[in-house]
Amino acid sequence: MNIKTLIVSALCIGALTFGASAQDRYGQRPPVVLSPDLTAPWVTQLRQKGTAHGAGTVVRKRRAISRQTVNRRHNTRVASVRSSRAKQTPQMNPVYLPQLVDYATSQKPGTIVIDTPNRFLYLVLGNGKARRYGVGVGKPGFEWAGTHRVTRKAEWPDWRPPAQMIEREKKKGRILPTFMPGGPANPMGARALYLGSTLYRIHGTNQPWTIGAAVSSGCIRMRNEDVVDLYERVGNGTKVIVI
Repeated sequence: MNIKTLIVSALCIGALTFGASAQDRYGQRPPVVLSPDLTAPWVTQLRQKGTAHGAGTVVRKRRAISRQTVNRRHNTRVASVRSSRAKQTPQMNPVYLPQLVDYATSQKPGTIVIDTPNRFLYLVLGNGKARRYGVGVGKPGFEWAGTHRVTRKAEWPDWRPPAQMIEREKKKGRILPTFMPGGPANPMGARALYLGSTLYRIHGTNQPWTIGAAVSSGCIRMRNEDVVDLYERVGNGTKVIVI
């Protein structure tokens, strides 16, 4: 084979190779198949989106349950506090609530009779009847008896403790004010009926659980509701008998 023949053969082989290469480059390509490693991120994202949606539902449910739990716990605490307060605060015996009773007496209607030993105040109505209220009376050493008349009435009276009371309580370590204006915190309560020229009076109290006990310094104390009721039924000049 001469040199000319070799050159022609080489050119033919090159042409064939170029044609095949061109077909490979510009011909129709086979579909691209993503490997599992490449598709994994997309699958993960899809799962995350689905999970996020589901998680949102779970979160909402958890939040709803959480609110219910909080409300239930709050209600339980409130009930517990109320129960604790009820146990700590003494309750008044219901026998001392106002009621209409039979009452035989020679006193005229409108007279007030205070039965110290039994802790009752009677407002005589006549015809063998009386309106009975529970009261708190003087503690041992401060009991008294006698007959007076109501000389003054006051709504939400102020309180001016006597000097003897201030000194007595000071020895116990309790400092009393020399003056306290009327109001719910005032131990004189909602109403007061002043008896003669004495320091004694029939008055309300901010400690209703003491009704039925001997706890005062000689005054007759009533529940605020009861002293308001009595206040409306009697006037100045009413006879008051303490036995």
